[in-house]
Amino acid sequence: MVELSPATTRRLDALFRDEDRGEATRLLREECAENIPLWFDPTSSGLDRLRIAAIKLSEGDLAKLRRAVEIAHQDWRDVLVAAGFGNDVTAHERWMP
Repeated sequence: MVELSPATTRRLDALFRDEDRGEATRLLREECAENIPLWFDPTSSGLDRLRIAAIKLSEGDLAKLRRAVEIAHQDWRDVLVAAGFGNDVTAHERWMP
């Protein structure tokens, strides 16, 4: 389990309702962490790009967040491209809901 960075937490807090925030946090900490196949930097800050992409794709909906995490387990690049973060390694830093 890898904790969420402050950057990821800010975006999660901005997008998810209070009653869904705990489950969204758990999902990212436990399912979108060092267990992503072939992810190169399984640290809190190293996972920011992927986690923030999943948050963006979720639009604040837990089912969509689960789906983004499932896709990341198949091929994390698909999540980055779908979120618009595929060609710019700092795009996630500029995105805020």
